[in-house]
Amino acid sequence: MSNANRRQFIGTAAALAVGAVTASAKPFAPSKSLQPLIHHVFFWLKNPHSVEDRNKLIEGVRGLGKIESIRTLHVGVVADTEKREVVDGSWDVSEMIFFDDISGQASYQTHPVHLEFVKNYGHLWERVVVYDAMTI
Repeated sequence: MSNANRRQFIGTAAALAVGAVTASAKPFAPSKSLQPLIHHVFFWLKNPHSVEDRNKLIEGVRGLGKIESIRTLHVGVVADTEKREVVDGSWDVSEMIFFDDISGQASYQTHPVHLEFVKNYGHLWERVVVYDAMTI
């Protein structure tokens, strides 16, 4: 392949690649399907090495899904991802709950199922941190 043909080929390939990336790029727009309020809770167990305690707490968190105002419930444990200074992996169990609005989250706080959860599983955790965020 001559230098002129190679330059033409490389130029054409580069133009096609840029065009493909540009065509597939979408401008950021908030999704209308997302619930506007996210309630993310992190639990630190009193006995962090107890698989039994962790599984019991997970069972309790999953039971919160019975509350009518919850749209989505995600239960998680620490992921085995890259260890970096900005990543906090000190917690044991998390729950991420999506609500339609602040009133849905407020009714969750006083719902009998949530109150029973705190009563029945509160002895398992040493610390709880909550982050509530609104979609913008």
